[in-house]
Amino acid sequence: MQPTAIKSITRWADTHPSAVQDELVVEEPLEIRVGGQSLMVVMRTPGHDFELAAGFLYTESLITASDDIHVIAYCDEAETGLQNIVNVRLRPELDLDAHAGWQRNFHANASCGLCGKMTIDSVRQQVSPLNSGFRVKRSVFSQLNDRLRESQSVFERTGGLHAAGLFNEAGELLIIREDIGRHNAVDKVIGQALLSERVPLDRHILMVSGRASFEIVQKALFARIPVVAAVSAASTLAVDLAAEGNLTLIGFMRGRHMAVYSCPERVAG
Repeated sequence: MQPTAIKSITRWADTHPSAVQDELVVEEPLEIRVGGQSLMVVMRTPGHDFELAAGFLYTESLITASDDIHVIAYCDEAETGLQNIVNVRLRPELDLDAHAGWQRNFHANASCGLCGKMTIDSVRQQVSPLNSGFRVKRSVFSQLNDRLRESQSVFERTGGLHAAGLFNEAGELLIIREDIGRHNAVDKVIGQALLSERVPLDRHILMVSGRASFEIVQKALFARIPVVAAVSAASTLAVDLAAEGNLTLIGFMRGRHMAVYSCPERVAG
């Protein structure tokens, strides 16, 4: 499956309509199964589905390492031929029944980025605050937006995708993923880092297009990422959780301008 598709549309320029071919972002449902049991259905842009599944399981604390995953594979639907179902087989000794109500909770919230009935209180209990002494030079931040934007190949053609990028302390872009959902893009980045044995990510920066929301900060805390930067604003809940987790949250990251919402001591100079 491709991340984009060509559609016939009518484009207006002032008062003059014209029929044109436009490239749009593909949105398809992906069902994630664990051991053959349906966990959730998420709307996503096709591509890097295994990373999305791995990142989701990791950031929701259902697995703690890549070794917990035995096999990830597609289940092809005979009627459609689409690869819209991913089945994850975990180590036999892992007991998902210990996560009480995990199927019900994920299904109930599958339409949004915040999966499961997670709150600030429950996250505080599950994830200890960051204690990283990681610091980043002020000059590095001014480069992140351009480097993320320049690497958004599908966005360049469609203008309709979010992106998440993982950077090192020198501002080098290590992983970039695009998706119609910003939380999906983050899960793909963390999933790739997990599968390539990079986690914990305690000396890295996560940058996202769009706003910084609660679920983005929550996922960063699970992956132990100390700095999250966003092109747009942060929500109040995201700021509260970042402060509780000792995470540096930055919004309006555009060129030399940025708003540091929490833990400003990680910005050096």
